[in-house]
Amino acid sequence: MLERLSGFEERFAELESKLGEPGAAANSREYARLAREHAQLEPLIQRGREYRQLVEEINQHKALLEDKDRDLRELAKEELPALQARLEELEAELKRLLAPQDPNDERNVILEVRAGTGGEEASLFAAELLRMYTRYAEDRGWRLELLSASTTGLGGVKEAVASISGRGAYSRLKFEGGVHRVQRVPATEASGRIHTSAVTVAVLPEADEVEVNINEEKDLRIDVMRASGPGGQSVNTTDSAVRITHLPTGMVIVCRDEKSQHKNKARALKILRARLLERARQEQEARIAQSRRSMVGTGDRSERIRTYNFPQSRVTDHRVNLTLHQLDRVLDGQLDPLIEALSAREQAQALGA
Repeated sequence: MLERLSGFEERFAELESKLGEPGAAANSREYARLAREHAQLEPLIQRGREYRQLVEEINQHKALLEDKDRDLRELAKEELPALQARLEELEAELKRLLAPQDPNDERNVILEVRAGTGGEEASLFAAELLRMYTRYAEDRGWRLELLSASTTGLGGVKEAVASISGRGAYSRLKFEGGVHRVQRVPATEASGRIHTSAVTVAVLPEADEVEVNINEEKDLRIDVMRASGPGGQSVNTTDSAVRITHLPTGMVIVCRDEKSQHKNKARALKILRARLLERARQEQEARIAQSRRSMVGTGDRSERIRTYNFPQSRVTDHRVNLTLHQLDRVLDGQLDPLIEALSAREQAQALGA
């Protein structure tokens, strides 16, 4: 363990040196990449330093057990159990930190929420999930920007795409990818029957331009369309909506929310890069037959990951068999109890691997 730790300590020192070089920030993308790696290693390095100091302190206490001074011997004997217990805690934490990490954990996120089976009821629940993630992001001090949305007349959401920026956004939200099932009596249901609807959530790590090579002239077909909106607004009189088709993969991205064609194009490209990065990640995982859990990555988008039962005020995450009777709190953005359980499972799997 200490041998592996030494390798990371050398890399951490190398990163600190590079980040401190004059002009290091001139290349903003490379500087951001190095800073992200530095931030990922920092908790491990801090714990490693504490571990080494504690080992030294324990050795000093053991030496005092042979001291001629009786009081010193008794003091050392009294303090050793607590020091050794702390050492065991640090060993466990270091093993967790040394386990293989998801390289995307510190990235920002592209969040996609889509209504599935259930018609208008699914759209209404999709809107509630979008609010849930918005509140969770706000509580953590992250920035959420709605990139694209298709709504219904009753306030539901057919499809919404948002960008979430903040430290560790992907490490927390990646567990939300999959099918979310809701069980409740719709407001339009006269007989009081419980309906089951579904919403699909995808969480993609945001890609940097340098990571996804897109040749706009060869790879893209960009169509400008007249956006639809309420009568009388300028959105009806300008060709501002943008549809980008990525010819090598057939992916199609449409952005029409902004009045500026330039802004819609930039948003569409951001979504496209994230989806291409996710596609590359999935292909790599398939090639090396990785079995680790992936929020969207296995391709089985129909897998039910969580059920929200309104009559019983219950939320059940089926991946960790965790049930909370706190539906209102969860929908208000208090997702940490669920995310912590899923994170612990992922760490256990990484340690097992």
